[in-house]
Amino acid sequence: MVSPKSRNTAGAPYTRIKQHLKDGLAAGRWQPGALMPSEAELVAAFGVSRMTVNRALRELQAEGLVQRTQGVGTFAAELHKVSSTLTINDLHEEIVGRGHQHEAQVHLQRAEPAPAALAAQLGVNAGDRVFHTLIVHLENGVPLQCEDRYVNPAAAPAYLQADFTQTTPTHVLFETTALWRAQYSIEAARPTRQEARLLGVGEDLPCLVVVRRTFTREAPITIARLVHPGTRYSLQGEFQP
Repeated sequence: MVSPKSRNTAGAPYTRIKQHLKDGLAAGRWQPGALMPSEAELVAAFGVSRMTVNRALRELQAEGLVQRTQGVGTFAAELHKVSSTLTINDLHEEIVGRGHQHEAQVHLQRAEPAPAALAAQLGVNAGDRVFHTLIVHLENGVPLQCEDRYVNPAAAPAYLQADFTQTTPTHVLFETTALWRAQYSIEAARPTRQEARLLGVGEDLPCLVVVRRTFTREAPITIARLVHPGTRYSLQGEFQP
């Protein structure tokens, strides 16, 4: 069980839950393979929504600290297991965390009919209207990422109402959808002519291109093409035996 006395009033609600569980793991409260508090217990103990608890557990899973089994529960990770993971981060938080300034330039924000290939990716019918945003993210005035994103309106009906100069699509979708899983593909490739222009780079500059699709339990949420100039971005990880 979780004691309400363990609540910390500082920080976002999900970070308090996450830190509480990390502290417990570090102190040996839950041995490897042990069943940890359920989502319902954490909701009751911290007075937050299930979505908030789910985010804390997702991030702990991405860090390799817990294992989650649908319909069973959350378990402390076995220490001998090693995995490589990708975490969905909010670019604004990453940039601000470095002590730098984040700026977003919104080049497109509208609903438009989905061609057949895109419709299949988003789980809608060809010709159905989907949400489309095209945003360039800058760090201290330098373009860092071109984000071309399509969203399933059924998953996030208020998506286009957001002011993406003040928030990010990632933050909006974290807060308004129940993210269940994600698919990634990563490659080194040249940008399109439009992407090169928006990023202020040459069309022959190698870029890191990430295509990411996310889902609720029931349906796709979004598909995004994230293009980063190769000289301005790196993938990093950490391993601790």
